[in-house]
Amino acid sequence: MSNRKYSKNLVDGPHQAASRSMLRGVGFETSDFSKPLVGIASTWSKVTPCNMHINELANVVESSIDESGCKGVLFNTITVSDGISMGTQGMKYSLVSREVIADSIETVVGCLGYDGVVA
Repeated sequence: MSNRKYSKNLVDGPHQAASRSMLRGVGFETSDFSKPLVGIASTWSKVTPCNMHINELANVVESSIDESGCKGVLFNTITVSDGISMGTQGMKYSLVSREVIADSIETVVGCLGYDGVVA
């Protein structure tokens, strides 16, 4: 596939051998380096029952992306529960956490050169 606008800068050429080496450490095969990389942001955690199933969904998304000819890459972001923190100082973080989540996804996608993202 040729839709590698960003990931080609991350993995192509002899000067990116260290990047490829690190990615091999998380399971990349040689053929994966020629595929568009698609980040999959997961809010899975055991902080709240609302998010305990999210990785099951993220794994389905990753498989679907891989089957489409791209390479899916799972990563996590934070989650908070205003249901748990209700009535405490923790409620002050509920709305702010949305910005932190968005910023963390943008940071990972920008840093790691993903060609697409599912969030």
